[in-house]
Amino acid sequence: MAIKAPEGTRDLLPDEALFWEQFKRSATDVFGRCGYVLIDTPIMEQTELFVRGIGQATDVVSKEMFTAISGENLKTLLDGGTIKAKSRLSLRPEGTAGVVRAVVQHDLVPQGAPPVKLMYAGPMFRAERPQKGRQRQFNQIGIECLGANDSAVDAEAIVMCMRFFAEVGIPADNMRLLLNSMGCEKCRPTYREMVREYMEQHSDELCDTCMTRAEVNPLRAFDCKNEACATVMENAPKITDHLCDECREHYAQVKDLLDSAGVQYVEDASLVRGLDYYTRTVFEVQVIDGMGSQNAIGGGGRYDKLAEEVGGRATPGFGFALGYERCVLALQAAGMEFPAAQHCDLFVACVDSSARAAAFALSQACRDSGFACQMDYQQRSLKSQFKLADKLCARFVAVLGPDELAAGVANLRDMHTHEEQQVILSEIPGKLSV
Repeated sequence: MAIKAPEGTRDLLPDEALFWEQFKRSATDVFGRCGYVLIDTPIMEQTELFVRGIGQATDVVSKEMFTAISGENLKTLLDGGTIKAKSRLSLRPEGTAGVVRAVVQHDLVPQGAPPVKLMYAGPMFRAERPQKGRQRQFNQIGIECLGANDSAVDAEAIVMCMRFFAEVGIPADNMRLLLNSMGCEKCRPTYREMVREYMEQHSDELCDTCMTRAEVNPLRAFDCKNEACATVMENAPKITDHLCDECREHYAQVKDLLDSAGVQYVEDASLVRGLDYYTRTVFEVQVIDGMGSQNAIGGGGRYDKLAEEVGGRATPGFGFALGYERCVLALQAAGMEFPAAQHCDLFVACVDSSARAAAFALSQACRDSGFACQMDYQQRSLKSQFKLADKLCARFVAVLGPDELAAGVANLRDMHTHEEQQVILSEIPGKLSV
């Protein structure tokens, strides 16, 4: 039986692989206008980074992380031994924790320095049940701004996210931006206790998972997919009714800035996102039609305590991530097709084997001049070579045979107009630039 890709993973075939590269370039362009530059962190980090940064009680850490372990360390564990913390590694389930770790480790925001703006793109890994729009290996693009607690950072990033979705072609009228504030260390503890007490009062109506969360992080109950739980939590206390003065002012400023930028949003007091490090502003972008339950295509928020959690000095931050695969589904629902990866400026066809050396030399000369050039490698007939040139979408075909070689020329056919002319071999690269 042939070996297939692991469950929950998929191959990006050439057309989609090209689109992924274009997708990343669009992000680099849009985010770069706001000062964001690329960073590339390892796909493996110490497991402790995610435990401390994301939160032990989250599904991501408690259920979904893939552990990476060497054969030697696996043998040590099987023999009843222990391995050092630095050898306890996990594949990254999200990008923020690794970027913040890099900022702390390399002191990218020295005391008193301006904020650093970083963006990343690449694969993430979660051991989820595979389904449409949810894979075990998936691609994300994200941004992180560390070093400023100004509400303008929050609004700028949200506007930038929406501008990117418009840039790649997701229809604005099929997107919904949800917005909320999760408070801070001053107001959230009291609010958490209020939610916990509310859940205890309705314990017979909530699932076991929610009641387990009630003792660790009751706010996660707002994220439960059980319809009965969602109904109960609709009447739970709302965080926006219990914000401290500073958080209330910060939230109001974010909304004012979004209003001034003409960005429409829906306030959703139940929006908590899935990770423990968020404080104050959180947001999520959803597709309204065409994607079913997996309709969130991006989101993020502020995380002013995360740098301290991973061992750094107090450094406020804001970031978001968007899912490439989810965006593709949204674009396909809107009628998008992947661009053709194949590109060919010139196909060199041989009448017989005597022309192969000259065809090879002409191909190299055209490639050295910056053109995409291909030739036949299977000794096909001339008719079959023209069919291949059509399949490769070649713009021109140069035909070489004994007569052409004797005259030092090739018959050059324009595959769009079907016009033919004899061209001196050394002048063919110049004809391709017309």
